[in-house]
Amino acid sequence: MLKVTHGGKRGPDAKEVARGVQKPNMGTLFITSFFLLGIIIFALYLRHNASSSSDDSAGHALPPDGRFGGLFGVHSETPSPDDKAAPDVEDAERRASLLARAASGERETLDEALSSGDAKLYDEVLNALVLSVSESDAGLLALVSYITRAESLRVNRGLAEALMLNWQKSPGRAATAKMLHLVALADDASLYQRAVELALQFWRAGRVQDLSAAELRALADGEYWVLTSHSRSSGAGFLLKRMLAHLRRELEDPK
Repeated sequence: MLKVTHGGKRGPDAKEVARGVQKPNMGTLFITSFFLLGIIIFALYLRHNASSSSDDSAGHALPPDGRFGGLFGVHSETPSPDDKAAPDVEDAERRASLLARAASGERETLDEALSSGDAKLYDEVLNALVLSVSESDAGLLALVSYITRAESLRVNRGLAEALMLNWQKSPGRAATAKMLHLVALADDASLYQRAVELALQFWRAGRVQDLSAAELRALADGEYWVLTSHSRSSGAGFLLKRMLAHLRRELEDPK
């Protein structure tokens, strides 16, 4: 409603004036509320991200130290230096005991060394046994018999060389056949070549009794096949084959 003021002009009604004053206040309130709502949403977003990062860090945390003993025990998954040293000390003591028994001539130590799966230990035990009978022909023959009766035990280089030395004392026909066979069992092409050359040298000198050229040739060729294919195909195996070829030609027409 318009009121006529003095001077004949109408002035605004009081309600209209009040509405005019309220309009700017409502707009400001709306903008302020919207701004506050945005701040709240942004704060919630930051809080959510912080929580996610904390969870990821916890998920990728390093595992607890293996030395932690739990609530009631002192079990440690990471062995201490003392724990590692204990088996080494026990192995060294067992090895020393085995070698001492072998040095005293206890042949059963070969079986124990074989069962350990340690090829180096087996060679050391066999070498100790060979040394223990080095002054006894009967002891060496007994050791050879023990090994040949067992399918699992093997001849090594040390025993083969001892047999070659022992053979020279009595290089007969049967002894020559046995020596070449046992040296071949060591599976060493270069060592077998030495054994054949030694037998040929003694045969030429007339020191191998009752052994013909044909028999020596057959022995050398036959025991060659006792060697494994790996030894026969090696560089030493190639030299051995060449030597055997020369030996065949010589023994086919001995002078």
